[in-house]
Amino acid sequence: MIHPTAIVHPGAALGANVAVGPYSIIGEHVEIGDNTRIGPHVVIEGRTRIGRDNEIFQFCSIGAAPQDKKYDDEPTRLEIGDRNTIREFCSFNVGTSQDAGVTRVGSDNWVMAYVHIAHDCEVGDHTIFANNATLAGHVHVGDWAILGGFTGVHQFVRVGAHSFCGVGTVLLQDLPPFVTVAGNPAKPHGINSEGLRRRGFSAAGIAAIKRAYRALYRSGLSFDEARTRIGEIAADHSEVAPFGAFLSASARGVVR
Repeated sequence: MIHPTAIVHPGAALGANVAVGPYSIIGEHVEIGDNTRIGPHVVIEGRTRIGRDNEIFQFCSIGAAPQDKKYDDEPTRLEIGDRNTIREFCSFNVGTSQDAGVTRVGSDNWVMAYVHIAHDCEVGDHTIFANNATLAGHVHVGDWAILGGFTGVHQFVRVGAHSFCGVGTVLLQDLPPFVTVAGNPAKPHGINSEGLRRRGFSAAGIAAIKRAYRALYRSGLSFDEARTRIGEIAADHSEVAPFGAFLSASARGVVR
């Protein structure tokens, strides 16, 4: 399953049925889980752990040193879960000692071509990153979030679960769960109703999330007043609780 032109360091740990394509390079501290397929001309280096059943297409750079001038070759890590599809020319970097020391990508993500995930990012499960979506350092992305093509996310920004960014979006502040945004800088355009329906949210739950959205974006309330109102809605509809919790934890302020 390893092409004769590939270079796999003897210290690398490859699981059962791992395939490594022509001219790919696997470094000493790399671990790759069962049934993962590595395409041609892929470089996987650093202290990188990749789960099972992933598919990594040609010309990707996985586990390279972060693009951070403070990095001094400390033994930081990259961890990737299971069943991810990572298309051509993607780059994922290891973490830095200025954060938790690890970049994490969860499972069941669909990552299209030329996506960059920088140091210390945390990406959940079931996300979609369209072509050329880019995360700066220390970005957190929740489950089921969708980033349209050429989306750019500023460092330390948090992207909430089930949110949706239109093509060419520039996120400079936190994006709450469920919210759809577009533009440079990003502006809110309602909630991701279709995505929530596809994922099994009830009609009542979606209606409650819409009320929470209106409290924050359409009511004229201050941020603190809107947060209080959203807490009241969440008391009767648990689906809204992540919205209120996200607002309370925001350090950069939210897209508004």
